[in-house]
This record gives sequence, C-alpha cells and structure tokens, in this order.
Amino acid sequence: MAFIFDEVFVNNGQLVIADQNINPPNALGKGIGRVKHSAYIEGPLQVGNSDDFSTAEGTVMIGKDGNTGSDNALSIKGDILQTGNITQTGNITQTGRFTTSGKVTCGSLSSGLPKSFDIKHPSKEGWRLRYACIEGPEAGVYYRGRLKNQKVIRLPYYWKDLVSVDSITVQLQPIGAHQDIIVKRWDDENIYLQAQGGLPINCFYHVYAERNDIDKLEVEYEVDKPPT
Repeated sequence: MAFIFDEVFVNNGQLVIADQNINPPNALGKGIGRVKHSAYIEGPLQVGNSDDFSTAEGTVMIGKDGNTGSDNALSIKGDILQTGNITQTGNITQTGRFTTSGKVTCGSLSSGLPKSFDIKHPSKEGWRLRYACIEGPEAGVYYRGRLKNQKVIRLPYYWKDLVSVDSITVQLQPIGAHQDIIVKRWDDENIYLQAQGGLPINCFYHVYAERNDIDKLEVEYEVDKPPT
C-alpha cells in the first residue's frame, strides 16, 4: 500500500521525502527490490534543538536533544566509514588503538606517556618492536656521521634557515686513538675541527641544534593557560 501527500511518499515501509521528480536512491532499492523500513530525505535535515543552527551548515545537522536532555547529540554503536575530511572543534577521547596509513600532524601530545612507534619486529617472527622518542626542553634536531681524514663537518644546507646557530653543540668520539680533537669554530654551514699536532682526524660526530622556524618551547605553564 502506498501513501502520497505533499512530496512525502510512503510505499510498503519505505519513506521518501523529496521533490516528485527525484527518484529514491539506488542504495535503498526500487520497486520490489526496495529496502523495507528505509528512508530517504532530500535534505537538508536538522535534528534536535531548533535554534542550534542558524544556517544550513550541512546536509544533516544534529543538535542537542530538546526532550530528554541527553548529553550526546549522536551515539553510534558499530563501525564508521568516513570519506573526506573531518574538522573537529573540541577534544577527542580515544580508548582503543589509533591506526592510520596516512600522515598525522599534531601540535602536542599531553597524555604524559612516551611518544612511541610500534613496528613489526625485524628479526623475530610473531613479535613487534616498540621504541620511544627521546625528550627534552626544546624543539631540537640533530645531524650525525663519521669524519675521516678531513677537518670540516659540513652541515645540511637547509640548517642555516632551520636552526639557531648559537644553539649548535657538537659531540666528538675519536676512533682508534686519542686525537685531542677540538671544535675551533662554526657557522651555519660548517663546523671546523682541529687535532693535536695536526694529526689526521678519524671520529664519529653528533651535532645538535634548536629549531628557529618556530617559537621556543614553553616548558612550564599554568594548568589553565596552556601554550598556543
């Protein structure tokens, strides 16, 4: 049995609210193949308090419950399939595992737990390997390597625009023999070394510096005044 009144169509359990020229979507089936107890609304559709939205911000707009006073505007049991971007205002609380095949960009992680990465174990079948990031009171970067029969550590060309030259520190580890290596001077491109008596230099090096393309890390702050 079918009922039709003012662009509302009810046909054997299927509800369609749309212009008369719009057919029910293929996803809900048509004719004898229609999905019973299904519904199609051309939209936009608003649910909840009538004054929660002042304009049509989306095809479906869900506001707060105006009858029972429920805390949740939307409650879902089951999986969610999302195609497209998500813009979130407010906090997200996650109790399960977060898995992504794309890029994750964030300003900070404030759980207090170590910032770790978890990968398939490269040597033991059925095991995984978990490492944590080293932490410190700065947004630091490093450059490491080995220097042999040379006196100059050549920094990456982009460091001159990435780090503060005054923040550069160097650690040297002689290889094979004591060489009394010192850092004579440095600039935004090179670090110049010298060994006692002009001996050939053979060493490992670590160069650390603080980024200057962003604001300095605010290490301590009041609870109600988090850094921006």
